Amino acid sequence: MRVWVAAVVAALAVPGIARGATIFLLDGGGWGHGVGMSQWGAEGYALHGYDYKRILAHYYPHTTLQLRHPRPVRVLLRQKQTRVRISSPSPFLVLDARGRKVHFAAGETVVVNGRFTFGHLRLKPPVRFRPGAQPLTLGGDGYRGDLVVKPRAGGLMVVNVLPLDRYLRGVVPWEVPTGWEGATYEAQAVAARSYTLATLHPHADFDLYPDDRSQEYGGIRAESEATNLAIGATAGQVLTYGSAVITAYYSSTSGGRTAAVQDGFPGEAPEPYLVSVADPYDSISPHHKWPTRPMTPTWLGSKLALSGVRDAQTTYDGSGRVARLRFLAHDGWHGFTGVALRRRLHLQSTYFHLGALTLDTPSMRTLLANKVEVHGFVRALRNVQLERQSADGGWGTVAYVHPRNGEFTVRMRAKGELRLRLVAEGVATPVVAIR
Repeated sequence: MRVWVAAVVAALAVPGIARGATIFLLDGGGWGHGVGMSQWGAEGYALHGYDYKRILAHYYPHTTLQLRHPRPVRVLLRQKQTRVRISSPSPFLVLDARGRKVHFAAGETVVVNGRFTFGHLRLKPPVRFRPGAQPLTLGGDGYRGDLVVKPRAGGLMVVNVLPLDRYLRGVVPWEVPTGWEGATYEAQAVAARSYTLATLHPHADFDLYPDDRSQEYGGIRAESEATNLAIGATAGQVLTYGSAVITAYYSSTSGGRTAAVQDGFPGEAPEPYLVSVADPYDSISPHHKWPTRPMTPTWLGSKLALSGVRDAQTTYDGSGRVARLRFLAHDGWHGFTGVALRRRLHLQSTYFHLGALTLDTPSMRTLLANKVEVHGFVRALRNVQLERQSADGGWGTVAYVHPRNGEFTVRMRAKGELRLRLVAEGVATPVVAIR
């Protein structure tokens, strides 16, 4: 993907010229924040013979692999529930806050309500469900470890308490596709284990969300043999810097270069192990490069709550991603951060750039000695072509446009009516007819 700082200025008025309609072109690549390991890039490295240690060393420089003792983690499964249903194929046990125990038979379903009553017995919350020979199920989905039900504002909360590597069994296969290389799974297991230990919240009700607010977690239904083997092969291994376990961020696709943590998460302090690195094998990802996307000023204005958008100015961060983008509208310039623009335009990452092109419409006769001057402007785009329509309706290139400060002029011979357009990245401006 092309990365440069686009110096964009407001269009200069040209006598006898009416500024034409602007077409904005957006292209880019990647999916996710781009910090740390690119999962598709890791698979690319694995396909080129890298083992998980070399993969991790590339994406997390200056780190060391160390062993940490296993420990339990707490994952939020449900909240704000009026009741929850818990069962198991084998006999299981419930303990309340007083230490009282209640045994339930295999296959029995326990419905927990806000009163925590079980028949004629009322238990003191929180209550902990412990499995017997087989795992517990919550709403039909199986989970390893214990299930803890707590009363909270808005309803019941269910938290899954289980050993770290049992948790990873439900994470790794939901974070990476099936059929990938074993080295990729092993790298993912170490990154996910490190991320987990670095982001625990011991003083809160739970440590982790079951989704992309932490890591995707599917419990037993997510598990696969290949990822279980990878977790076992790397048991206890984490990435450290100094003596601390690092927050090993990762995302799907970098687009060709990962992002430094201060660029992917504005406001975060720089870290020597979360820097921008080249990611050439990320090219195997279907999200590596996006198709060029044309946008009209009207559509863009509707997303940005602006009227009469006609120009743009982009500033890139040290990782080559959009840090800030300013738009010129009827009432002046308006700025947006790259993160905010990604959200407003529903983009997959901030690794993009926005170009613009306009072919002006002359407001009077411009013919002089069989020659005509064609004007327009181009922003942050290369290989822009001026095309002319022939008598048979086909289009052919008249000239390649070379703008100065965005503006360009092309002089060409004219006979009769000219039908012209600009083309960039396979996208054309509206046709301009010159008589």
